[in-house]
Amino acid sequence: MELKEIGRNILTGCMGLRPGEKVLIVTDDAKLPIGTALYESARSLGNESVLMLMPEGKVSGEEPLECVAQAMLAADVVLAPTAKSITHTNAKIAAQAKGVRVATMPGITEEMFGNGAMTADYSRVEALTDKVTELLTNADTATILKDGYKLTLDLKGRRGVASPGVYREPGKCGNLPSGEGYIAPLEDGVNGDLLVDGSMVGVGKLSSPLHFVIRNGKIESIEGEDADKLDILLANDNNRTVAELGIGTNDAAILNGIILEDEKVYGTVHVAFGTNASFGGINKADCHMDGIVLKPTLYLDDLLVIKDGEFVYEQ
Repeated sequence: MELKEIGRNILTGCMGLRPGEKVLIVTDDAKLPIGTALYESARSLGNESVLMLMPEGKVSGEEPLECVAQAMLAADVVLAPTAKSITHTNAKIAAQAKGVRVATMPGITEEMFGNGAMTADYSRVEALTDKVTELLTNADTATILKDGYKLTLDLKGRRGVASPGVYREPGKCGNLPSGEGYIAPLEDGVNGDLLVDGSMVGVGKLSSPLHFVIRNGKIESIEGEDADKLDILLANDNNRTVAELGIGTNDAAILNGIILEDEKVYGTVHVAFGTNASFGGINKADCHMDGIVLKPTLYLDDLLVIKDGEFVYEQ
């Protein structure tokens, strides 16, 4: 299908666009062709639409321009195909609080529109995502095991967040393509060693693993071939802080080095560092950077949820 037709499917299917609703497309120079196609899709459906073009951000989690943030507040539906993520920004938080439906698409490519995660059966993705999110909310602790490494995360009092790829009700927000349940662990409650072997924001698809040593919620050290590309994570304590535990629930997603899709791969987990104030945490940093763990074993309290990359609990 052409981008414009795919865009109409996104707006009507995933976003539940209604007649008379206002659509804002936020994009940057790198993703302008996709942004333009989505804008034309919204116009072809008869909706009042605006396309805003801004400079590419330096890192994921950086706030968009203030004029963009204000425009987001005035829309009913926002689609944001950008090179760097605005998912965990104050601008998105404010729009969500006002009831705006926001789908962010950091790193989206034209190829991803017609393949992989975007082609999933989203009714199935939504059902599994809701279950995973419920498990995260009800758990006090999470344990990630991978190749002899162990990381424990304190989840007490925090609620899971569902990102199923379907955002039809006021204030519903998430990524597209999507398929994950995630949570903000307690900022001082993460300890152990994490082996990231899939992909990493700032690096892409990994040729060799990265080893993170984490104590009291903060990175103590990063070892591996590409560790020197992650200096921003060591720049200050807020950037060092573990922000997120996520679980991929999209069985059509493909690991391709683009975190938007990589973190949705079925049976993976991801851990992010930096900002989590947008989804129940208290940390605001200069970035939000995820790392993907392939074929992990995951316990939520004493419940074995994933064993070597396969979901094993009763769905």
